[in-house]
Amino acid sequence: MQSLKILSFCVGAIVLALATAAYANRKINNSKEINTGTPGKGFALVELFTSEGCSSCPPADELLAKIQKETQDKPVYILAYHVDYWNNLGWKDVFSNAMFSKRQNEYSRYLNAQVYTPQVVVNGKTDLVGSDEPVLREAISSALTTEQTAQVSLKAQQNGDKLTVNYELSGNTDNQQLLLAIVQKSAISKVARGENSGRTLSHAQIVRELKTIALNQVKKGQSTIDLPKGFTPQGWEVVGFIQDKTSGEVLTATKADLTTNAITKI
Repeated sequence: MQSLKILSFCVGAIVLALATAAYANRKINNSKEINTGTPGKGFALVELFTSEGCSSCPPADELLAKIQKETQDKPVYILAYHVDYWNNLGWKDVFSNAMFSKRQNEYSRYLNAQVYTPQVVVNGKTDLVGSDEPVLREAISSALTTEQTAQVSLKAQQNGDKLTVNYELSGNTDNQQLLLAIVQKSAISKVARGENSGRTLSHAQIVRELKTIALNQVKKGQSTIDLPKGFTPQGWEVVGFIQDKTSGEVLTATKADLTTNAITKI
């Protein structure tokens, strides 16, 4: 019996060592630069659900900021939604919005997934822990090799405290909707209470407004959005994407960087 116990322990130790080595190798391989796949074929819309009240969220915020810098020349679009259900636990996130909590719950139904922070959804099809760098990089690389089934182009113009967005679509847009996100590129917050009490947090790609437009056979249109307080043309951008209303799958995405004249097309 003693020999059997020793053998079982040794076999278990070997299996654990092999599993650890395999995981370490996977992590090293997936921490490399994101593979772009076939240029012009794919895209990755990376949606992070986060909160300043969540102690597990800062590593995810930092990871998404790092990937944002690495992929500036690639069709990778990052959106950080600050949910509001952490606000009654000691700290109110100034960027939080009940609309973003509702969107996360919609993904829960689409993907049959749990609601948690930090959670990332890639192209409306894959959810994962927002701080899991190897898995996130793998999901982005995979998305970049998948051909888009629709296209959208944007022109954005600031008119006082309003933003006028002209859009043009191609491909199948039946049962689809166009979403326009007004994004603040960066911000810093000093958290006084809650799980992150005493910390200074850096944020990237903060969604401040999200407008949904129902699509039909018309391939061109215009939408006007109220600009959030603190808006500056240099520090903000517009990200637009087409999403299937039934499955939640994102079919394409693009962005229009805001300039002083606020007119640009990508």
